[in-house]
Amino acid sequence: MSKDVQTHPSAGDRLPHVLLHTDGACKGNPGPGGWAFVLQHPASGRERVGSGAELVTTNNRMELMAVIEGLGALTRRSQVELWSDSQYVLKGLKEWLAGWKAKGWKTADKKPVKNVDLWQRLDELKSQHDITFHWVRGHNDHPENERCDRMAVAAREALVAGR
Repeated sequence: MSKDVQTHPSAGDRLPHVLLHTDGACKGNPGPGGWAFVLQHPASGRERVGSGAELVTTNNRMELMAVIEGLGALTRRSQVELWSDSQYVLKGLKEWLAGWKAKGWKTADKKPVKNVDLWQRLDELKSQHDITFHWVRGHNDHPENERCDRMAVAAREALVAGR
């Protein structure tokens, strides 16, 4: 059973510092997929985990959902270190998002942004926090990334088994 992350400002009204580890998994693309996050508050040692699944989705949508659900679990503005193995998510947040918005959610070649519904939700959540981005190579023995992967796969498999 997970513990809720309770973030409290420290001296000087600094933002609470949390680590957000995320991963998505899909069997087929599109196909059944799962997402998971581990949200850690190092100062207290507390953490919160979450996972979910969809029957027909893509890997990129599951990667986005993991971040959306992780950020959505925070109850106040925080300093977030986001750890992901998805270049799509990290580059989207750091490099592409502002341009997509400025172009009316169109890409540089004037095509609609894929997964725009999730990017718009993520844009709203991003504005509520101070986020730094960290890429981790997937399936490379990073403990929290591996944990998120196992949780995402388990959520997907549970959904498929329950059909």
